[in-house]
Amino acid sequence: MASHIQEDELTMSSEELLQAQLDLYHHCFVYVKSMALGAATDLRIPDAIHLRGGAATLSDLAADTGIYPTKLSHLRRLMRVLTTSGVFSADVNASGDTTYKLTRVSRLLVGAGGESSRRHDLSPMVGLFVNPVPITALFSIREWFTDEKSTASSSLFEVAHGCTRWEMIAKDAGDDRLFNASMAADSCLTMGILLKECNNVFGSIGSSLVDVGGAHGTATAIIAKAFPHVKCTVLDLPRVVAGAPAHDNVIFVPGDMFEYIPPADTVLLKWILHDWPDDDCIKVLRQCKKAIPARDAGGKVIIMDMVVGSAGPQQETVSKEAEVLFDVFMMYIDGIQREEHEWRKIFLEAGFSDYKITPVTGIRSIIEVYP
Repeated sequence: MASHIQEDELTMSSEELLQAQLDLYHHCFVYVKSMALGAATDLRIPDAIHLRGGAATLSDLAADTGIYPTKLSHLRRLMRVLTTSGVFSADVNASGDTTYKLTRVSRLLVGAGGESSRRHDLSPMVGLFVNPVPITALFSIREWFTDEKSTASSSLFEVAHGCTRWEMIAKDAGDDRLFNASMAADSCLTMGILLKECNNVFGSIGSSLVDVGGAHGTATAIIAKAFPHVKCTVLDLPRVVAGAPAHDNVIFVPGDMFEYIPPADTVLLKWILHDWPDDDCIKVLRQCKKAIPARDAGGKVIIMDMVVGSAGPQQETVSKEAEVLFDVFMMYIDGIQREEHEWRKIFLEAGFSDYKITPVTGIRSIIEVYP
């Protein structure tokens, strides 16, 4: 082994060795970008830039976000990371002063300035992803892989925190609010786009739909508004349903998706199955199959989730990395982002006969599953 390593080193030039070192260090520091993004989101820096008419100096940002003047040089370093990575842009004038502007990424973090901004505000999702709770769990990967006691736990989360993710959400009101706000933010951005771009999928949902795990009904309310003739129901745990706001033409039903799903022509599972291992997904899908009529009577399940690699060999690097990074992130609750063959396996084991995947630009696809 030692001689093999030495031979490999001999085949690399000094330039190649230094480039490999640079690549390695870059991989190690990627998490710093996430931390900087989380800090900028918490400080509401995108809002500050937006409320300044789309351009702000460091002094403007410090004044509008409550940052101490003594931290101005540190703020400059934070913004340098985020402009280099494309979250913000920076213009430098002849005097050397820098003005920061929003990019298409940071525009999704603006919650101030009207309904249109709030509708696209994904800052709660940043709070969910860049959060000490899941990140602490990911520090236990080695232990989870190799320690006999830890491998008996079903998730990294249990190794790190001594309870399941869902148990913590149920106990922590703040965590529960963040989770529900995140799901609502995602629905506000994506559902209108998907209803427009995938009308062939949603235009055939029949006269009734049940949104399983639909939380406070944001996605369901958007569907109900687009299709007022459809009877829309949200199924979620009693504590979740109890805190849901009222929506026109949306009925909330407390229950457990593993035990029962109300009858409907269409069952919607939006970002649900990626939270669970295969056996649990099969249990949920079997309940879905019981709830819907036969295919010739219009029965189907709509799954909005990721299909890893669905974009094919021409998939862009950012998209490909986002998929596989999200997959490892989901290991913290023993969830999984599946490739098509993995989806097919659980569909067949749950008793379904056919499915159709509609790739959507972004992080997920739509899968129609038929009994």
